[in-house]
Amino acid sequence: MSESEPLYLSSNIQAEPLIDHWYAWSHLIPPATAARNITERHLKIMDSYLNAPQVHAAAVKNPKMLGGPFIDYDGKRLDEIRALRDRTKTERADMLALSAAIAELDNLLKSSAKGFALTSLYDSVPAPLRGYAELIYDLNNNASFRLIEPLLYRSKYHDTSTQSLMLSRTESDERPFVLSTPRLEDDESVHLRVPFHDESVDSLFRLKKEPRPFNEILDLVNVPEKDRELFRTFFTPQAPRPYKPYDGEGVRWRYFGHACILIETAGVSMLFDPVVSYSYESQISRYTFEDLPDHIDYVLLTHNHQDHVMFETLFQIRHKVGTVIVPKSVDGSLQDPSMKLVFEKCGFKNVIELGEMEELPFKGGSITGLPFFGEHSDLNVRSKIAFLVHANGHKLMFAADSCNVEPRLYEHIVREVGTVDALFLGMECDGAPLTWLYGPLLSTRIDRAQDESRRLSGSNYEQAASIVEMFGCKEVYVYAMGQEPWLNYVMSIKYTEESRPIVESNKLMQACHARGIVGERLFGEKEIFLS
Repeated sequence: MSESEPLYLSSNIQAEPLIDHWYAWSHLIPPATAARNITERHLKIMDSYLNAPQVHAAAVKNPKMLGGPFIDYDGKRLDEIRALRDRTKTERADMLALSAAIAELDNLLKSSAKGFALTSLYDSVPAPLRGYAELIYDLNNNASFRLIEPLLYRSKYHDTSTQSLMLSRTESDERPFVLSTPRLEDDESVHLRVPFHDESVDSLFRLKKEPRPFNEILDLVNVPEKDRELFRTFFTPQAPRPYKPYDGEGVRWRYFGHACILIETAGVSMLFDPVVSYSYESQISRYTFEDLPDHIDYVLLTHNHQDHVMFETLFQIRHKVGTVIVPKSVDGSLQDPSMKLVFEKCGFKNVIELGEMEELPFKGGSITGLPFFGEHSDLNVRSKIAFLVHANGHKLMFAADSCNVEPRLYEHIVREVGTVDALFLGMECDGAPLTWLYGPLLSTRIDRAQDESRRLSGSNYEQAASIVEMFGCKEVYVYAMGQEPWLNYVMSIKYTEESRPIVESNKLMQACHARGIVGERLFGEKEIFLS
């Protein structure tokens, strides 16, 4: 390669966003949830690994332990894990104090808030939370607190210097489960210490379509001197195949895996819950980053779970996104941080909240937010929404992991919006227990039986069939099942034909076919043209 030859970022370069060397997901951005995850997840996992590395090495090889709190370094690299743990305790001392303050405030309210005025308790609020927490009751005199999130983001508890990108070449779907394994330095990766909001992140990923000579690339991206030789191998003079946008009079939708759907009309493109595979040789056909439009008008997020808000994909497409649409949150609650603030702090420029039954018009149609029950372990989480898309005379409903725990909800909705042509619904009806995702936010241990009963579950056959019947669906697509192997590093799901989500979704497909309804459980890729 000559010095002046224009180079593209290769299509198989994975870019893992990290915070303190841990894979970045949406609860590691807001200061309060990040603090709790540092103390109640990261430090505990590292301590456990250092105390019993071989237990972790055995656990990650056991299919029954998939997704568990086990570090996947084969019992090795103990010195590096110890150094990361010790550095976290030293450099993130403020976050450790914030986490302790949240637990202390919880306990204070349990012991001292008895229905009388809370004014006197403000002097007892732990110092790290002073001025950042409003003490409140609900209408039944249950005490809690409201965090002033915008101020917390402007405090010492939001430190973007902990953010970085780890670049490496990927050739397969095999990756360790990232939520319990920190990403350590190695000879095959380039670690870019850059805040997520930085313009150089967009400059880097524009290089997938807009080539530059290598010396100009180095001017755009701050690469450590020792890594520049490896960094150069991540680029190629070969141009990617050009993207051909849909220009018909109807609608085209494409399934990219899990809950990621691209909808296009001749004038508008929208991408739901972006989770996109890289390009490499595989026996499973799939769409990749090369199959995304050069401009995406809307990115729509159904809810704030790590398999739907995937920063690894989102940062790579940020430069081509017009508007991000997120659901509203419960203002200031620990378990439901503002998605709008998360995205704004991560560098997205135009983020809007869409509430339940609110409508956003676009040329040739509209997007309506619909209520979304279930799949959040009965916590007061508002940042979850289904989307109804009207596009060129077609109505498509994206219900994500909505669990039909209350059928009358859908009776009310269908009365307002009418029937739909196509329904997209998740049926991962086993779901992990409450503590798998939300455990670090709890200041009091929960009984195991309670934990097992409150699961992150989608609809089963009866619940899904009820939705199909009420909305008079002509087509039904089961998605968001985590089946694609390129999702294993955040999902860790291995189904068999006997797995309950497979059995239940098979029953739904059979029932649909018996009634003359098009039905399919999506996997890999799918393309449909609606005339």
